[in-house]
Amino acid sequence: ETQPLNGAEILTTRLRLRPAEPGDLADLHAVFSDPRAMRYWSTPPHADLDQTRDFLARMIAAPPGESRDFVIEHQGRVIGKAGCYRLPEVGYILHPDAWSQGLASEALRAVIAHVFAAFPIAALTADVDPRNAASLALLARLGFAETHRARRTWRVADEWCDSVYLALDRPPDSETSLGQLGVDSGSPQEESELSNAGGRPPSPRGSMERSR
Repeated sequence: ETQPLNGAEILTTRLRLRPAEPGDLADLHAVFSDPRAMRYWSTPPHADLDQTRDFLARMIAAPPGESRDFVIEHQGRVIGKAGCYRLPEVGYILHPDAWSQGLASEALRAVIAHVFAAFPIAALTADVDPRNAASLALLARLGFAETHRARRTWRVADEWCDSVYLALDRPPDSETSLGQLGVDSGSPQEESELSNAGGRPPSPRGSMERSR
């Protein structure tokens, strides 16, 4: 069963979701420097530690009233991140070693329940590259519905990318406990190999992530 810890950390069956710390640099760089993990992110893979250090510093410095972002720990190692760098947009990314185990679903279910319980927002949103069928399917299973699409919304290196925008309305019982909000452990069958990223990193539009 999922438990909130001091309002800032979440424990699920297999994961610990907590605020980022400077010591997470090496593990996060392993994620953000991997071309497979970054295929549908909004920047190319990180070329060096300084780029990831800047990303991590932004996570740590994000205002708590506008952000609820978590690193994901599995078996004592940080395997990615999930949350809202800027409310109400949800994003996530996992290292490829953590794919196809239901971990993205487990993390996102916990994040969704936690954010709705902690903030009086009407809906959560997501921005997905339309080529990322696995992430679109995962978010659909979590209840997100497409609202509209747009072309050439992100330029990543020399490639223009499009967006699918989705939203998840606040559930009527969102002031109840996390357990009552449908948080569970997910299952390995829920994710395909490419369900790796659900958000975009820092951008001129003010969003750190893209539902990818």
